[in-house]
Amino acid sequence: MVRSFLAVMIFGLAVTATYAQKSDLGAWYMYFGNNKISKKLNFHNEIQYRNFDAGGDLEQLLIRTGIGYDLTENNNNILLGYGFILSKPYINGEKTENIEHRIFQQYITKQKFGRFNIQHRYRLEERFLQDDFRMRFRYLLGFNIPINNKEMLPKTFYGSVYNEIFLHFDSPVFDRNRVYGALGYVINKNMRIEAGYMNQIQENKNRGQIQIGFYNNISFTKND
Repeated sequence: MVRSFLAVMIFGLAVTATYAQKSDLGAWYMYFGNNKISKKLNFHNEIQYRNFDAGGDLEQLLIRTGIGYDLTENNNNILLGYGFILSKPYINGEKTENIEHRIFQQYITKQKFGRFNIQHRYRLEERFLQDDFRMRFRYLLGFNIPINNKEMLPKTFYGSVYNEIFLHFDSPVFDRNRVYGALGYVINKNMRIEAGYMNQIQENKNRGQIQIGFYNNISFTKND
């Protein structure tokens, strides 16, 4: 099962690379770590390498980290974090470089209804841009639905979908909306991988992204 899934992913990446070179389709390669450091505390760490295409035309490098606290057992997590964002957009055909420092606060709560694993994420961001300061609110509603098992157990395939809206505190209020769908595989109790597609809608443009994500929940505590 694992080999078949990896083969499908490799084939998908090859098709994506061929197609993305000829289109406006971008590719995001992402790592997410959420590691317990005590019964209540967790260490969040992530790296996202975002390209204009499937190859090496870097659009954005995002590094985020933070410390979270569970208000209830393994749920209702509040977190304070920092993000470093290097962006390389094209302006009038010329590649430019921008650096952003970001502080963020977030609250995540999880629910379960049957096979549906539901996540709500509320995030407030203070964005220190090179020539500006902005504040932004984000709300994400996500679902993970196991396919070949009733629970998200090892060797389980699952579907993943989310919608996330971004709102500025000043004008224009609407920043963007992201809609995502993916197929995932639970490698073991601490690791899973996803391959999917995200459509990002902004005021003046609409762009698709292929996404490959790896999730690591290995605990750093002695009891796990």
